[in-house]
Amino acid sequence: MPARSLGQHTLDRIGNTPLLRLERVPRDLAGVEVLGKAEWLNPGGSIKDRAASNIVAQARRSGKLGPGKILLDSTSGNTGIAYAMIGAAQGFPVTLCMPDNVSVERKRILHAYGANIIYTDPADGSDGAIRLARELAAKHSDLYYYADQYSNDANWQAHYHGTANEIWQQTQGRITHFVSMLGTSGTFMGTARRLKELNPRIRCVSLQPDSPFHGIEGTKHMATAIVPRIYDASLADANLGISTEDAYIMAKRLAREEGLLVGVSAAAAVVGCLQLARQLRQNERAVFVTILCDSGDKYLSERFWNE
Repeated sequence: MPARSLGQHTLDRIGNTPLLRLERVPRDLAGVEVLGKAEWLNPGGSIKDRAASNIVAQARRSGKLGPGKILLDSTSGNTGIAYAMIGAAQGFPVTLCMPDNVSVERKRILHAYGANIIYTDPADGSDGAIRLARELAAKHSDLYYYADQYSNDANWQAHYHGTANEIWQQTQGRITHFVSMLGTSGTFMGTARRLKELNPRIRCVSLQPDSPFHGIEGTKHMATAIVPRIYDASLADANLGISTEDAYIMAKRLAREEGLLVGVSAAAAVVGCLQLARQLRQNERAVFVTILCDSGDKYLSERFWNE
């Protein structure tokens, strides 16, 4: 069998992440299982490897990301890291628009991969980065392939074909609830669509920050943000708001009670699972599955760890 290139070997490792059962955090919930997809085990360290690799693959097949083109997109960090990793592996340049207040760890990882980063005003959040990327793409269409993860169907399709089917197989079809934070919304859209096809009774619940001013990196408060084109609110059976403070507390609990060092959005997703589980009827059995988007090592400079 011919040897595979190192770059392709890296991309082959995307997906098929394990499903971990939380033991101590939900211990007061009789009959309820809370399971999390360990997405930090993707080679780029987050679930965004799935969407980014599919976006790049479709763009290269169509010729949109051909020789001489620079991949351009806005990001809050993880998708940008995935693009930068893939660009380094496959030999194309990457330019990213990103709010200047993302964690220092994310900035260092992107620099390590050699990405060109254009920082935007933190006060404008992820929407400011989106607007700048759109401007650059419009002015220099000959230079850039604008990946536009918020509007690109390849984003949600990665989860429709991958994440959802993995969850179904790993739970042997026992899943009763799928719970996920909203950012680009690709993870929720693709996974919920496919799970509903496999079993229409699965309850799919989306989560988002409970305020436009929040500290849950990579997520969107949809009512006050630029709504992604790929987002379809009707797919959710319910939508919950999660507070930043609750997410911070849960991040510390998961580290100290479960031995899982996860990011803030992953912790927020667990908060949502527990809130929903406490609304179940007495003695109702349920299998909750959520997405642990990334590890906590990109957030260790955040002050909440010491508070």
